[in-house]
Amino acid sequence: MSITIERVSTKKQLKSFIRFNYELYKENAYSVPDLYADMLNTYSKDKNPAFDFCEAEYFLAYKDGKLVGRVAAIINKRANEIWEKKNVRFGWIDFVDDIEVSAALLNAVEEWGKSKGMEEVQGPMGFTDLDAEGMLIDGFDQLSTMSTTYNFPYYPQHLEKLGFEKDADWVEYKIYIPDAIPDKHQRISKLIQQKYNLQIKKYTSGKKIAQEYGQAIFDLMNEAYQVLYGFSPLTQKQIELYIKTYLPVLDLRMVTLVTDAEGKLVAVGVSMPSMAEALQKAKGKLLPFGWYYLLKALYMKKRSKVLDLLIVAVKPEYQNKGVNALLFSDLIPVYQQLGFEYAESNPELEINEKVQAQWEYFKTEQHKRRRAFTKRID
Repeated sequence: MSITIERVSTKKQLKSFIRFNYELYKENAYSVPDLYADMLNTYSKDKNPAFDFCEAEYFLAYKDGKLVGRVAAIINKRANEIWEKKNVRFGWIDFVDDIEVSAALLNAVEEWGKSKGMEEVQGPMGFTDLDAEGMLIDGFDQLSTMSTTYNFPYYPQHLEKLGFEKDADWVEYKIYIPDAIPDKHQRISKLIQQKYNLQIKKYTSGKKIAQEYGQAIFDLMNEAYQVLYGFSPLTQKQIELYIKTYLPVLDLRMVTLVTDAEGKLVAVGVSMPSMAEALQKAKGKLLPFGWYYLLKALYMKKRSKVLDLLIVAVKPEYQNKGVNALLFSDLIPVYQQLGFEYAESNPELEINEKVQAQWEYFKTEQHKRRRAFTKRID
């Protein structure tokens, strides 16, 4: 039977689009499901401010009347302007192990992109850098994280058979929490703090950190991440949404700011307990008990032994000067006190030597690799 591709145009189809991932991976021990409500907001033109500069379509694949795949097609106009590209992105792609299915889904992305004047297809990528990006190519026996997606080993095999090539790779590390701050690390921290008159800033109120540094945190991310693969800066509407959504729920013991003598933000480190197991137990739902698992993971004493490094951003003129050491000299004692064994770095571009250099004083294990693929549109 031939594959039928349907463009998502109804609420029922969008529900199927989101839930297909849950069904495909419901027996998988390593996949971490997104919350349904979060995905609904991400895909909604009314809720996601990325639609101010993006356009998207979502496609479902059917075989013998059964849903067998999904994919999002996205054009990020700002990224294309910045990088001088005509790229259509594919994201949130899932499919059964059938090359006809994956080919039909990616062909739908290519055809839609071609109709919009695009010349290359690129992915997996989301609307922005804060969405999951990259397809897992190594580390299939490792638990995923809240910030990444899991996929079966056959996914990249299909893409290679369909003529896709490597565009960029990200690597991920387990970074083991040391018993004490490394001596060299501590010396660098003290030296850098004195030399540049830097200050560690901590908060106990989510409302206060949002008021005083919420805007500055995301402005710094825009500045620090501007050279990264496929990056497009967050808009003011996106920044306001993220300040409102994320800052109030963080355990602020695990958030460290570094400021200069005038109180201007120089660096920020944001981490949190791993939500992976809690999200698995929630199965994409906040109700009836999903909220309990998430709150337990965030705030209860018996939490995960793993933490996620969500944001490590340093102002460009302070990079390669040891400011990262200052961040982690403050955070390591917190991690020790809270009983964490290791941190998940989340994806780092393999060519980003600045980021990877910050782990040189720690015991690490590179345990995952993911890839963005590209292909010319015929």
